[in-house]
Parts: sequence; C-alpha cells; structure tokens
Amino acid sequence: MPITTIAELAGVSPPTVSKVLNGRRGVGATTRQRVEVLLRDHGYRRPLAATTTPCLEVVFDRMLASIAVGILRGVGEVAGGRDCTVGFTDVHRQVDAGLPWIEPLLRRRPTAVVTVCSLADARHSERLSASGIPLVAVDPVGELAGIPAVGSNNWSGALTVTRHLLDLGHRRIGVVTGPVRDLSARARLDGFRAALDHAGVAFDADLERRGVFTFEDGRDLGAELLALPQRPTAVVCGDDLQALGVYEAARRAGLRVPEDLSVVGFDDVDQAAWSAPPLTTVRQQFTDMGATAARLALGMAAGEEPTQDRYELDTTLVVRGSTAAPPS
Repeated sequence: MPITTIAELAGVSPPTVSKVLNGRRGVGATTRQRVEVLLRDHGYRRPLAATTTPCLEVVFDRMLASIAVGILRGVGEVAGGRDCTVGFTDVHRQVDAGLPWIEPLLRRRPTAVVTVCSLADARHSERLSASGIPLVAVDPVGELAGIPAVGSNNWSGALTVTRHLLDLGHRRIGVVTGPVRDLSARARLDGFRAALDHAGVAFDADLERRGVFTFEDGRDLGAELLALPQRPTAVVCGDDLQALGVYEAARRAGLRVPEDLSVVGFDDVDQAAWSAPPLTTVRQQFTDMGATAARLALGMAAGEEPTQDRYELDTTLVVRGSTAAPPS
C-alpha cells in the first residue's frame, strides 16, 4: 500500500506519514499513533530502491564481547548469503540516560532489526512494525507478545549442571542468580530448584543470592555465601562472569577451587576456558542463535510469517576443572 493511501486514511499529508516512517519529529503524539496503527494494520513494507543495499541491524544492551562476537558471526553468515549488510549498535548509554533509541534506528531505515538481551517492549515493536521493519529478539529480558524470540533452553541447562554437582555428592549447594525480571535468570533458577527437588534435596533460601550478571556481584554475593556458618560446598552461578567472581571470593576466603568449593557457570564465554582452574559451565550456541534470528528477521522482511513465537536452542554441559566431590 503506498504512502499516499495511508495518508488519505489517516487524514494527513504524505510528508507526515514519511516523518512517522523515519522516526522524525514534528508530528503530534495522537497523529503519530494513528498513522502507526494504519501502517501496522495494513502490513506496510517499505519498498527498497534498486540501489539500496539491505541492512540487518543488531541492537545490543551492554554487549559482552564474548557473546556479541558469536551472535554477530551467525547473523553475518546468514545476511552475507542474502547480499545483506550487517550493522550493530549498543544502546545502553541511551537507556541509562532515559533517552530514546528507537528514533535514530528508524532514521537509519534498516531492513530488519534483531535485539539482544534488550529492554525492547511491545511499543518498540509497534514503532518498527509501523515503519515496515520486522523485529526479532534474542534472549529478551521480558515477555514480548507477538515478537518472535530466539534463546536457549535455560531451564534444561541449569537442571543439567546442577545434577552434575549432585552426582558428585554435593548436597549443600548455593546459587547466585541474575535479576528476577530477566526471563533467562528466572528459568535458570527454576531449573536449579527442579534438580534439587528431583534429588530429594530441600531448597535452602539462605543459600540463594540474587544480583546481576557481573563479576563484581559474583564476588560480593559469593563472599556472603562463603561467610555463612555452614557454607555451601558448591555454587551454581547464573553466568560465567558471576562464577569468576565467586572464584575471587573463594581466593579471598582462603578456599581452593575445586578442592574446597566447586563452582559452575553458564554461557561458556572465552574466559571460562582460560580461568584457573578452567570453569565447568553450560554452553550456549550463540552463533546458531544469531543465525536463527537473522533468518527469521530477513524472512519476515520478505513477507514470510514465523511458524512459532519462541525458538529454543539446546545447551551443552562442559565439564572442566572447577568441579569435584565435596570435601570430606
């Protein structure tokens, strides 16, 4: 449907519709919303000029290099095979400052957008959809109704790594997890608790600490656990950075890993294999996640409908040197 038809239906001029499409100012909130609804309801897709090279943009929020490289590699493999360029941006400064990030994105006019671990919500999806730009989320922080999402089977991964500790004989197992609003953190905590329940081990709330996925929180929250009168013999961490922080907490407490304390992580970032001892963790398929998201996003840009709302990739337990039987 051409812009002129949308303009006529909305009772505005074609330049006004163009401003909405490109995220430009000078349009009232009510008018913008009316135009966006029409664009979305009529399935508008922005036509590409013959000289325009399609671009798939990947939007990160606090991108971690070890994760971002894998995702971008997967996106690039798919995009390159379709003569599509790849751009990426990290919006954490705008988010922290309360500044909009969607308008600059609209002005760049990407063919499709993939967000990674971001706070994108239904409103952002509606803004992009109104401009004919499909959105796919990789490991979204919250629920995104109607937006295809790609992630890992976090519950199963946490269940498997916790069972590994239980099989070694651990029964007093601590857990350091991420923010409860984060879907992946919630799923990993649920998987941890399911493994305990299946083994007949009661969950001890005193052994749970919730923070964010950083080295510093792993260090500080790990120190709290290790200072308990009855400290844990093992700690399950929400990600590898937290696990490396627990390593530091153990060092400061005069404890050895794994002789005195077993530690496991999640993600399998590069540092996991380089640490001393190498970290037992759960590997996510970041390259495959990026490729899956790219195929979905570019397919939607071509008019294809996704066959499901969420695509979950399998995880793999990687056993290294940070786990052993509990001290006798």
